[in-house]
Amino acid sequence: MILRYSRPEMVNIWSAATKFRIWYEIEAHACDAMADLGVIPRENAEAVWKAKDVEFDVARIDEIEAVTKHDVIAFLTHLAEHIGSDEARFVHQGMTSSDVLDTCFNVQLTRAADILIADVEALLAALKRRALEHKDTVRIGRSHGIHAEPTTMGLTFARFYAEMDRNLARLRVARDEIATGAISGAVGTFANIDPAIEEHVCEKLGLKPEPISTQVIPRDRHAAFFACLGVVGSSIENIATEIRHMQRTEVLEAEEFFSAGQKGSSAMPHKRNPVLTENLTGLARLCRMSVVPAMENVALWHERDISHSSVERNIGPDTTVTLDFALSRLTGVIDKLVIYPDNMLANMNKFRGLVMSQRVLLALTQAGVSREDSYKLVQRNAMKVWEEGKDFKTELLADEDVLKSLSPEEIEEKFDLGYHTKHVDTIFKRVFGD
Repeated sequence: MILRYSRPEMVNIWSAATKFRIWYEIEAHACDAMADLGVIPRENAEAVWKAKDVEFDVARIDEIEAVTKHDVIAFLTHLAEHIGSDEARFVHQGMTSSDVLDTCFNVQLTRAADILIADVEALLAALKRRALEHKDTVRIGRSHGIHAEPTTMGLTFARFYAEMDRNLARLRVARDEIATGAISGAVGTFANIDPAIEEHVCEKLGLKPEPISTQVIPRDRHAAFFACLGVVGSSIENIATEIRHMQRTEVLEAEEFFSAGQKGSSAMPHKRNPVLTENLTGLARLCRMSVVPAMENVALWHERDISHSSVERNIGPDTTVTLDFALSRLTGVIDKLVIYPDNMLANMNKFRGLVMSQRVLLALTQAGVSREDSYKLVQRNAMKVWEEGKDFKTELLADEDVLKSLSPEEIEEKFDLGYHTKHVDTIFKRVFGD
């Protein structure tokens, strides 16, 4: 996580100050619940709230931790410095460190998910706008990087919209699944703390109580969360790769916006490079990098170990911050993407009608020619386009074997572009609704 690829709102979720504030709220709400149950005096619970406006001193907590070698104890010691040792004597009663750490981590992940959900919603709006704008802008579809059949730029945007819409649903599920808390004490048995305290704390923090938590919240939840972020990252790369291809000099069907004063190369003044989408490709790799460690965190020894801890201290902030930045950057790319419809038509016509080969093949089979013979007839004319630069329709009109089954008018009709776009509205209704 570096500032170059970070946005302040997401970074703030992972700051030490935010973490300690959440730890404090967990402890304070737990004290309230204990007082409600008569476990601790009400005045002690109220005393804890004296620190509600305190800016916890991160350096001081670090100083205490250097001696205690325990971060939660260091925080509790610092809290007692603010509210008084006697008033703080019931803080953390019956709780264990994981109650604070895991519940806090899930609060942070939930807040991060809220930002990511908003990011995807913004990206979807940009994709939908560009899809509608270019619904009928014809371009060549490609398979294996080779010309296939005509499609539209609107359909390209629409398929990316549909993919990101699925990711939005996945993120909402991931957010819901990670939004659990645990205040269940050592090994999760509630032996020293009433389950009602967990329910109270979770309600105050917008979480659900974890049904069974051992001494930690089960890490399959976190594995699913980070796997979801990895999928979103892969979808970002999918879109970025298409744009990078379209910006190639030989293609140039679209390109990233190039602002006044922008420079493309330190050596070659003519360059306009797809630097943003190349950057997004790299950031997507970082997002996926957290998936395997998160899955390996699922298997812990017995009721708890901390082999997951160092992993999560890294992947929590790094992945959410990186993905937030990447989604925002991609939205900007889509919003300003420059489209070249004339180049799309020129590219499609580069091989002089060759992309209509399937229509001719199907027409021959419908005219009574076997599929094998139809394929041979079409392919032998298509190869002349590839190898000799001929015009596909001209070659078909001069092929006596083809003319035995298809009239010149029937051949001519097979080169109508509108044939390939007749169901665009149907697809758009499936993707965007009415």
